[in-house]
Amino acid sequence: MSQSNESAEFTVSDRYRSYVVWLLFSVYVLNFVDRQILTILIQPIKAEFSLSDTQVGLLGGLAFAFLYSTLGIPIARYADRANRVGIISASLLVWSLFTAATGLARSFPQLFLARVAVGVGEAGCSPAAYSILSDYFEQKKRSTALAIYSMGIYGGVFVGFLVGGGVAQAYGWRMAFYVVGLPGVVLSLIVRLTLREPPRGFSDGLKASPTPAPFREVVADLWSKASFKHLSIAAALHAFVGYGVGGFYPAFLMRTHGMSVKEVGLWLSLITAVGGVLGTYLGGWLSDRYERRHSDRRYQLWVPGISTLISVPISIVVYLLPIKIAVLWLLIPALAIGSMYLGPTFAIGQALVGARDRAVAGAVLLLVVNLIGLGLGPLLTGVFSDMFRERFMAHGLNETSATMEGLRWSLCVMTLVNVWSTFHYMRAAKTLREDLALASR
Repeated sequence: MSQSNESAEFTVSDRYRSYVVWLLFSVYVLNFVDRQILTILIQPIKAEFSLSDTQVGLLGGLAFAFLYSTLGIPIARYADRANRVGIISASLLVWSLFTAATGLARSFPQLFLARVAVGVGEAGCSPAAYSILSDYFEQKKRSTALAIYSMGIYGGVFVGFLVGGGVAQAYGWRMAFYVVGLPGVVLSLIVRLTLREPPRGFSDGLKASPTPAPFREVVADLWSKASFKHLSIAAALHAFVGYGVGGFYPAFLMRTHGMSVKEVGLWLSLITAVGGVLGTYLGGWLSDRYERRHSDRRYQLWVPGISTLISVPISIVVYLLPIKIAVLWLLIPALAIGSMYLGPTFAIGQALVGARDRAVAGAVLLLVVNLIGLGLGPLLTGVFSDMFRERFMAHGLNETSATMEGLRWSLCVMTLVNVWSTFHYMRAAKTLREDLALASR
């Protein structure tokens, strides 16, 4: 069947569009449950395997990020030509099985390899999902749709903290990996059986089949646009901070405020459910609202840029406050404001290419974001923490206090990188209209 006939015959209701976005949100929830559950379990794992904070950062970042980011490119190129629903379903099955297998690890190398395998499975999810959602939702609603999908990050962290903390407290950290890994097997079948593959460019009203450009041409075109370069750097630096400090939130609360694994899990599940989900949705909704009101797409970059800058002083206060309850409640607005960048960032990434190259555009953006953010953020947070710890011990602090203060000041230093991120969001906005005009030709 030709693309023109397929587009003419393909119809979809608003109710089904809602089903699509919330189904893919559920997939992304499991994506982040399986990816981030390591965070809440890191203290008992660290104790069992006698790991340093640098090893913890390596395990939580580079072990996952390298293959997750690089394999996303060839899978995305395939997704621009093949059935995206099948790719998402198969990816979900693979990463869920390897998450459950993480609980079988008996050494640091085995843990490392298990996390690498989870990254391999998850590489096929987001580029294909971005492309599908862009075909279901027209431009004026796309940031909101991608924000809802991105809310899965914090939905996954919520479930990971709540279930992971509770199960680990009662049955040990290995059982937690089994419990969160296996539901993905069922959801992969639901995706395969109920999610319809839309024609390419359906939401843009394209009647003729857009032909995928050669991969090198797509990448060269993206990187020739100043707005995409600055957008990529801005998002990567933001993710560098987010993954870097977020991966050590449980350790920070346990070391500095004496909280248990279960207590941290309960509080961080509440904080991420309220702050992360609300902030992510609000970022997409505000960007779409201001763009429609002022007929200016630069709001898709101004909203994340301004919110990123505002999050810096709030976060630093969180790390320095000595009062536990104040820290916990202040984490909600800090996380909410810091998460507003997600929807508009990936919506603009999709807008800067043609309809047939959107999976590759999403994968290229994720490659930059995850190699810098996920790959280096947790690692350098751990490195800085160990460096500060040694310095504090050299000045007379005992090991417990030095470990606590080392992590606190590492988090403060990492947070300042978001000032740099804001600069690149504003630079991206300067050439956005010109670059969007080139992409629409």
